[in-house]
Amino acid sequence: MTSPAITTAGAPAAGTWNLGDLTVNRIGFGAMRLTQHGAAFEADATPSDRGRAIRVLRRAVGLGVNHIDTAAFYFSSLRSANELINRALAPYPDDLVIATKVGPSRNTSGEWQPHATPGQLRGQVEENLRQLGRDHLDVVNLRIVGTDSIAERFGALARLRDAGLIRHLGLSNVRPEHLVEAQAIAPVVCVQNLYGLGVRSDQDDFVRLCGEQGVAFVPFYAIAGAGRAAGASGADSDEVLAVARAHGATAAQVRIAWTLHRGPQVLAIPGTGDPEHVVENVAAGALRLSADELAVLDALHTREGVE
Repeated sequence: MTSPAITTAGAPAAGTWNLGDLTVNRIGFGAMRLTQHGAAFEADATPSDRGRAIRVLRRAVGLGVNHIDTAAFYFSSLRSANELINRALAPYPDDLVIATKVGPSRNTSGEWQPHATPGQLRGQVEENLRQLGRDHLDVVNLRIVGTDSIAERFGALARLRDAGLIRHLGLSNVRPEHLVEAQAIAPVVCVQNLYGLGVRSDQDDFVRLCGEQGVAFVPFYAIAGAGRAAGASGADSDEVLAVARAHGATAAQVRIAWTLHRGPQVLAIPGTGDPEHVVENVAAGALRLSADELAVLDALHTREGVE
């Protein structure tokens, strides 16, 4: 059971970070799980309840969340994350920052095209604009697969930024060399990579590098850990459970808190389709871990985080 002091905390308790000229609370919301139950992007997953998803979004914003991560390829047979965001939150609050991703795409059968050509990226940006009902996108992350050069694709997005369709640019699923390549073309405000407690400890140096350069690092699957798209497994280490008990918190809250403790540049975007879990996730931004607790969790991260 979460303690009342933690449960009542809103998103501002986690502090803020600037994505370019946009200030966001460091605890945000990831929209991927809004559209269906079960593993993300599975063809046989059950579509989510529309009203419940809308309540989740409104609950999050009511708790002070002003950073929502989404994508046009977050959809199920009946639901689109962007459409749900539009329905739940438009007209949008002035301080709400919506970040989306382009690069991959899915057709209505769920089949993936992992790479958009530079010419296709404009269509993806315009689709996000249409679904969200906006005349510009706050942050667009170029999501990539592999190690190839991103110069051509990122350059196409930089031109759309210059045209006023995009305010700020970011990167997703990238390596440090991609950040260097992109920064030679246009400013980068965030990097979004797989990272969490016990997951991808090889990213630690990249997390620090982003902080040194004033670039936000935005982990995805930070709660689910090794479960990734299938969600949290419910099995946590003794170390995580002990810290959770000490604070009257959940294991998921400890994972979020640890993520935020990695540096002021780290932004958490836990996602859920449950209105009560939104409250718990946001409240984790108020959880302060001691130096001894962090040392134990950091050792666990180093031990288990190699892929």
